[in-house]
Amino acid sequence: MESKMMNSKTQKIVMAGVLAGVAVAGSLFSIPVLGSKCAPIQHMVNILCGVLLGPWYAVGAAFTASLLRNLLGLGSVLAFPGSMFGALLCGLAYRHTHKITAALLGEVFGTAILGGLSAYPLAILFLGQSAGNAAFYVYIMPFFISTAAGALISAVILYNLQKVTHIIPTNGQ
Repeated sequence: MESKMMNSKTQKIVMAGVLAGVAVAGSLFSIPVLGSKCAPIQHMVNILCGVLLGPWYAVGAAFTASLLRNLLGLGSVLAFPGSMFGALLCGLAYRHTHKITAALLGEVFGTAILGGLSAYPLAILFLGQSAGNAAFYVYIMPFFISTAAGALISAVILYNLQKVTHIIPTNGQ
């Protein structure tokens, strides 16, 4: 069950837009890891959207943030699979389990594994990188580092929100 506070579509769209803006602004603080721009704020936003708004709003916010990051020169085409898979799996995991831990794991697996594997052919197609590069070291590990950092940040936020508000159910309801 998604948040009772965010019950109207308009409120959810506005919140997704604001969080996408946070992800874009947060990408100004990216960390270079093995040739990749790691933006943990994007992953924090994915998890917040997935838990508070649901999987489809999370994917929409991730796509919007990735598009804006590319248009502003703050990211590459790899931002799309690196954020959208994680946002989707995070939102689905939370929707089906109502557990923050499941959402965190969904984001990390979706971004690091699915996003990392999807980034490899995109990099060859759009960035002209050699097919001889190993996907594990070039994409999966940097994506994992970025998403793990974002998951830690969002875990602190969500567990604290859960303690002080009724936005996030604590009993799985």
